[in-house]
Amino acid sequence: MKFELKTSAILASIIFLGGASVQAQTPNKPIKIGILSDMSSLYADQAGAGSVEAAKMAIEDAGGTFGGQPIELVSADHQHKTDVGTSIVRHWFDVDGVDVVADMPNSAVALAVQQIVKDKNKIALYVTAATTELTGKQCSPNGIQWAYDAYSNAAGLAKALVAKGDKSWYFLTVDYALGISLQNEASKAITALGGTVVGSARHPLNNSDFSSFLLQAQASNAKVIAFANGGSDTINSLKQATEFGLTRDHVIVAPLVYISDIHSMGLPVAQGLTFVEGFYWDLNDDTRAWSKRFFERRKAMPTMTHAGVYSAVSHYLKAVKAVGTSDSQAVLAKMREMPVDDFFSRGGTIRKDGRMVHDMLLVQVKTPVESKYPWDYYKVLATIPGDQAFRPIAESECPLVKQ
Repeated sequence: MKFELKTSAILASIIFLGGASVQAQTPNKPIKIGILSDMSSLYADQAGAGSVEAAKMAIEDAGGTFGGQPIELVSADHQHKTDVGTSIVRHWFDVDGVDVVADMPNSAVALAVQQIVKDKNKIALYVTAATTELTGKQCSPNGIQWAYDAYSNAAGLAKALVAKGDKSWYFLTVDYALGISLQNEASKAITALGGTVVGSARHPLNNSDFSSFLLQAQASNAKVIAFANGGSDTINSLKQATEFGLTRDHVIVAPLVYISDIHSMGLPVAQGLTFVEGFYWDLNDDTRAWSKRFFERRKAMPTMTHAGVYSAVSHYLKAVKAVGTSDSQAVLAKMREMPVDDFFSRGGTIRKDGRMVHDMLLVQVKTPVESKYPWDYYKVLATIPGDQAFRPIAESECPLVKQ
């Protein structure tokens, strides 16, 4: 009996060592990155094909391969439907072997994906989704929010305007997680500083006619009318507010604005608009150099989403190469350990709640006379340090923070 046990142990050792040897000789699995975005609707200019291009640039700059295998990129349109988005992501993870999914310009879709990446032990890099729930009560050890969020853009803007004396606010809010989060974060900041929210109205996603909502806002007699929406909803609501003459008697603001929105509206409509930005192509030599490369491919300057997708994918690939594996937990640990240091973020850090903390910009749109060359749209009024731009970690509702 002892001889049989010893023989079995030896055979088991041989099998184990042989298996390890075979495994060591097996080529590394290709790294696969998925860009889940809006390719055809209201956020297509802010994200969409530009996000795919930015990810391609990040892969190229990383060398294009890992372990002798090409780094692969797939992309899909979630159509602003959570069932479509989650179906795509499940197929990517279960069938296509995708390791990380990025972008996601719809907060409802992002929140649905958050649970999937945790269950499947994959990685999500939320660049365009703005809801603070991603780093709040619904945070995940597998999800990182990259470029901005409702707190950085709505609370920061509200604080700046209330401090100037603009204390009564009315909100026109897109009726889903993004708009609700923007309004909530701004409202908290307004009331904390002694301001008031006199009313609000919710409009459908991808709305075209804002006339009834604008009349309600006008009748409220609020000093500030805030458009808590994004993409073409922001463009249409701001254009129609100008046509209604609301800019004469009210301060018009939009917490979430992209340079593509300004380009679409034109400076005569957008001039004077003040908001918080995560990236500006004309900020310094590094941002200009990368943006020029992007422009050559897309014939448009990058939004903060496009720059953020490049930064997030680049940081992920740096971590993969540093640890020598695509294992999610090893890569996530390395991503948190390394500073995010590129043209998008200098010395950015990833917190336990999944928030990537970096400096933000308070900008104002130039007048047509002030603009000297194409895409010369912003005056940078201030740089907001990361520890002030984002919700303090001590106030986080993320369960991971308490662990």
